[in-house]
Amino acid sequence: MATIQTAADWQKQWFEIVDATYLNTAAHAALPRVALHAVQASMEANKSPHHTDDVVFFEAPRRIRASLSKMIGAKSEEIALTTGASTGVAAVAHFLRWKPGDEVITAKGEFPLQYATWKPMEERHGVKFKIVAPHDRFITADDLIHALTPRTRVVSVSHVRFDDGSLLNAARVAAACHAQGSLFVLDVSQSCGAVPMDVNELGADFLVCAGYKWLLSPYGTGFFWAKSEHLDRARPGPFYWTAQGAEDDFFSLNFVDPAPSRSAKRWDAAEAATYFNFNLTAMDASVDFVLRAGPELILEHNRKLIDLLFQRLPKGCVPASPLGSAERGPYGCFTARTPEKTSELYQKLQKERVVVAMREGKIRVSPHLFNSERDIDRLINVLHDDAEFCSRVKDDPLK
Repeated sequence: MATIQTAADWQKQWFEIVDATYLNTAAHAALPRVALHAVQASMEANKSPHHTDDVVFFEAPRRIRASLSKMIGAKSEEIALTTGASTGVAAVAHFLRWKPGDEVITAKGEFPLQYATWKPMEERHGVKFKIVAPHDRFITADDLIHALTPRTRVVSVSHVRFDDGSLLNAARVAAACHAQGSLFVLDVSQSCGAVPMDVNELGADFLVCAGYKWLLSPYGTGFFWAKSEHLDRARPGPFYWTAQGAEDDFFSLNFVDPAPSRSAKRWDAAEAATYFNFNLTAMDASVDFVLRAGPELILEHNRKLIDLLFQRLPKGCVPASPLGSAERGPYGCFTARTPEKTSELYQKLQKERVVVAMREGKIRVSPHLFNSERDIDRLINVLHDDAEFCSRVKDDPLK
C-alpha cells in the first residue's frame, strides 16, 4: 500500500457509509477495508482448512502483540489478548493477594465494568470499594490523589471518560500511587489507538482495553498489559491450554502437564490463536492499520472536528466536555438546556440518521478519519433545523 499522509487520504480506506453520518466510533468502530478483507481470507481458510499449514497457528497473535507493543511502548511479552477491558480488570482482581480492609478506589460515574469487577470483592475478600466524586465538573488526578489512604491497594479508572471525554493526567495518579505502594489500573478503551501513549510515561501498572473502539477491531477483542515486574507475582490460576510456557509453535506445546507461560500470555482469552479465528485475523489487520495511520494523526483530526462542533453549537446547546482540546480525548459531548430537550435532540439526530451516542444524559460525538467537516456541518444543521430544541439563550460559563 502506498504511503498515506493526510486524514483525507485515509478516509478512502473505509467502505463508504451511504445511509448515515456515522459519528459513533466510541461506541463501535466501523472496520476498515483491510480488516474486512482479512475476515474474508479467514473465511476462505475455514472453507478449505486443509490448505492452511499448522505453522501459521500463532502468527496472528504474535503480530498483534508486536503491533500493540509498538503502539504503547511496551514489550510484546507483557501483552495478553483478551475479549475486552473487563477480562483484564478481572485478571487483576483475581491474581492479586488481598487482605481484609484493602481499598480499591474508582471514580463516580465510571464505566460500569469498574463496579461490576470490584464491588463483589467486598464480599469475596473483605475489600473496601471506594467511589470518589469529582471536586469540580470533571474527575481529575487531584480528586483521586486526595482520596488515597494507607489502605489503598488499587486505583482503577479510565484514561478517557466514556461519558464526557475528559482526559486524565494518568502520570500524576501513577506517581502518587507508587509513592505509597498502591497499584494503578488504567482502562484505555477510549484512548488507545486514538491518543498517543507510552506505558513508561503513563506510569500505570496495568492497562486494559476493548478492541472494538479505537483499535478498529471486532467486538470480543481487546488486550491486557501488565508491567513485567508484576508477571511473576501473580497467584496461580487457570489458563488456556495454548498459553503455556512453550514456543509459539503448535508442535512445541505440552499436551501432558502444561505449565502457564511466565509472560502475560497466560491471561490470553480462550481460542486466542489460529488463522481460523475471524476476530483475531481482523484485529491483526486493524491494529496494524491504526499503527500505520498513527494515533497522533487521529487525535489531531478528531480534536479539530470537535473544536468545530463546539464553535458551531446552537445557543440552546452547551459543551459537556472540557473546552480545552488538550484536556479531552478523541471525542466530545454536548447537551441541551434540560435533560428532556437533550433526549429529544438525540432522537432527532437518530431520526435524521446522524449516528451519535447518548451517554449519562450527554450526546457523545466520536468521529474518525473517515469523517470530515461536512459531517459536523450535517449534525449542526439538524440541530439548527429545530428551533424548539435550540432556543436562543445566553451561553453558560464553562470551565
